[in-house]
Amino acid sequence: MENEIINVNQPLSVAQVRGQVNLIQQVMKSVMKNEVHYGVIPGCKKPTLYKAGSEKILATFRLACDPEVEDLSTKDIFRYRIKTRLTNMATGEFVGSGLGECSSAEDKYQWRFAVCDAEFEATDELRKRNKYKRDGSITKQVRTNPADIANTILKMAKKRSQIDATLTATAASDIFDQDIEDLPPEMQQEISENQPKTKPKAEPPKSKSETNGDKISEAQSKRFFAICKTAGMENQDMKNWLSYYYELESSRDIPKSQYAEICEKAGKWTKHE
Repeated sequence: MENEIINVNQPLSVAQVRGQVNLIQQVMKSVMKNEVHYGVIPGCKKPTLYKAGSEKILATFRLACDPEVEDLSTKDIFRYRIKTRLTNMATGEFVGSGLGECSSAEDKYQWRFAVCDAEFEATDELRKRNKYKRDGSITKQVRTNPADIANTILKMAKKRSQIDATLTATAASDIFDQDIEDLPPEMQQEISENQPKTKPKAEPPKSKSETNGDKISEAQSKRFFAICKTAGMENQDMKNWLSYYYELESSRDIPKSQYAEICEKAGKWTKHE
């Protein structure tokens, strides 16, 4: 499949769906850069798609954005909800849409760090606060002037809507998360902590030779084989005897530290053992 969204009036074949996912993964691997087009929140399974990354995916599939802005602002709060429609650049055909919203009442926009202690002390009590961090430390914050960030709020709503549309229209939600980067650090950490923990891969059990020292040499193995043969052991008898008494698979697995003992006992082997 080439880098186009298939006609929405026709169902995709399994190969086309697989090809679309593979194409996104190839773009991610070959074109996108970590912390530029996407980011990885520690503990989260999937990377978070950034606006720059969504633009790369939209360009790959030749999709155009058409944002529709709904102004929900009040006297004291700037708030925008945006619906982004995606259309095929070549045909103008509607492909999918996404929603995004942002408000100056969000904690990250409503408050800012005080530039100095003097500003904090001079600010009205209702417009300043001490914010506690997880480690118990305190930061001094003052209210933001909503008018100073009105454009930022609009752009953030557009970004969220565009990313939502990208993930929905290209079926990339199984590859990327959305909006985790927009959350406050403490909420990012909470999400990270609540992710299912990946169990560490179990290491294969160590053989007796690994736990009891180095293996014997080829010459020592041949000498042991000769001792067994003199005692009347057949090959299968020898394997069964080593397995039963020492949990070893063959003479090559005999550790040097036990070699003398095993040779002595093998020389005393009798058929009824």
